Amino acid sequence: MSNRVLTHAFHVDVAPEKVFEHLTAPESYIGLSPLVVAVREVDRSEPGVIRYTAVERFRFLWIFTHDNPINVALHTDGLSVHGEVRSPGRIRMAYRFDLEPEGAGTRVSDRLDLTAPWLLAGFAAGQARKVQLARARILAERLSHHP
Repeated sequence: MSNRVLTHAFHVDVAPEKVFEHLTAPESYIGLSPLVVAVREVDRSEPGVIRYTAVERFRFLWIFTHDNPINVALHTDGLSVHGEVRSPGRIRMAYRFDLEPEGAGTRVSDRLDLTAPWLLAGFAAGQARKVQLARARILAERLSHHP
């Protein structure tokens, strides 16, 4: 197994509470992660935890697609959102968004801890990094239009 840590910090022009509200709604991840095309089976029955299935769509050679259902557990702690994603192929990813006031907006620290079999680690880390950078841009754009 191979482990990788990916970090990225960025600014969003709305209060931390608005960012927190967006990041704790599973439906927000459709399009926020460019790979996520659907969210289903949302379970809020456990206090402080939201479990759901996200469907990632991968495209190969611009012709073939593969829908990859992943199990997500989302937890909150103050102004932090964190959890773990379990994906087929023994790929595991812990994620954490720490939110703190920065001027009139929010500084978001995004951390991904990826564990994957050696043969899949490079691909998985590359995909995770692309998603992480896109998520920063998309989140900032979404929330600047909906303060």
